[in-house]
Amino acid sequence: MEPYEKNTIYVVGDAKTAVNNPITLQFNAYFIAFVIDAEHEVIVDAGASTTLEVTNQFVRSLFTGYSMKLGAEPMIEEINRRYHGSSQKAMIVAWKDAFKKYQQIKSPDGI
Repeated sequence: MEPYEKNTIYVVGDAKTAVNNPITLQFNAYFIAFVIDAEHEVIVDAGASTTLEVTNQFVRSLFTGYSMKLGAEPMIEEINRRYHGSSQKAMIVAWKDAFKKYQQIKSPDGI
């Protein structure tokens, strides 16, 4: 894979998962990482703490290309509509956490 462009930033959101969730057993938490084009405010790559590669591929396809300018809510609706894994709620919490961090970064005191 090519290195990411210089105008990208890396943001991670995290959340707790259910005790019986395999992700909790493997990672002790649920997290999603985003590489965001800061100039265009678009997610260019994403990955999550998952136990199956197909899940990680699905998560990547769910978030890649999303415009951060749209806000957090449209993606929450998309997650509810498309992702029906046991960590759906944790994914939403991690997304909200990452989005909040992104907003802080983009604030006048950030980048």
